[in-house]
Amino acid sequence: MDNGGAAELRETHCLKGHADRAWSLAWNPSPGAGAGPVLASCGGDKTVRIWKRAPDGTWHCSDVLEDTHNRTVRSCAWSPDGKLLATSSFDATTAIWEYSGGDFECVATLEGHENEVKSASWSQSGSLLATCSRDKAVWIWEMHPGNEYECVAVLQGHTQDVKMVQWHPVLDVLVSVSYDNSIRVWADDGDDEWHCVQTLTEAGNCGHSSTVWSISFNQNGDRMVTCSDDCTLKIWDTSIDLSQPKTGEGHESWRHLSTLTGYHDRTIFSAHWSSEDVIASGAGDDAICLFVEEKSSMVEGPSYRLILKKEKAHDMDVNCVRWCPQDPRMLASASDDGTVKLWELGGSVLD
Repeated sequence: MDNGGAAELRETHCLKGHADRAWSLAWNPSPGAGAGPVLASCGGDKTVRIWKRAPDGTWHCSDVLEDTHNRTVRSCAWSPDGKLLATSSFDATTAIWEYSGGDFECVATLEGHENEVKSASWSQSGSLLATCSRDKAVWIWEMHPGNEYECVAVLQGHTQDVKMVQWHPVLDVLVSVSYDNSIRVWADDGDDEWHCVQTLTEAGNCGHSSTVWSISFNQNGDRMVTCSDDCTLKIWDTSIDLSQPKTGEGHESWRHLSTLTGYHDRTIFSAHWSSEDVIASGAGDDAICLFVEEKSSMVEGPSYRLILKKEKAHDMDVNCVRWCPQDPRMLASASDDGTVKLWELGGSVLD
């Protein structure tokens, strides 16, 4: 697809090592002073791989985390301080890994879900971890000293497999997406009781008409993007005043802003919002698309436009796309073809 030369997505590295499909990716948000970017990937081979960039610019696998999960590792997530890595597996557990003394050690295994755990996400404070499962439930765990984890809430509401959970980047508000086509917003009422404060559906809120696979917030937390088996991405906006105290009020104010359709012709599995406000999506059509907000004064309100579609980004389904926090023009993608690719975004994309 011609983008007029305004944007270019150039493959810089192809990281090979997984012996099965690569499911998910997570960049370490705080790799340490003087350290380069650190990327975790996980897959159907039951392993997690840690990738690091050497001073000469090459990438290598520094660690393979294995022999803990006995089924597919579906997702991975770093804690905000970059010291812990949570890995969720089809074996119904979530493992917590700590990097200490030059090695990764599994310091806790969280059990309780009835079957496959699909996703894990740390709260912005790092004190809470959310997990979700095919058992339709979302669990919230509180971390205590000594790597002790206590389940403080089991959130029921979804009627089918919960595909992903994601904490808001500023508030202790959790969003979950599901095979039941819905998006649910969860908040604490102030008395340590968690409730679903808003459900976004096709009928009531211009939501998705099929499985919702992924969610990502923009850096400010006032917008989020979701993607679905219905081959659309949807942009949502909130009227929450993020400068106000972090109470449970107002979190039910998400509204549909825009629908991006016609860009992927198969299921969109992943969407991620960069710190430079570029949205990346990866799908079952083996492609990656990039979108930015249309800068105009049209009375209809904000809209988003495609700036680039990378056909055949991988040989098979693109399962995950993630922008690097240290380098907002670096994108990582994971695929059913077993590879992890790194891309560099060039051109005047935000003009």
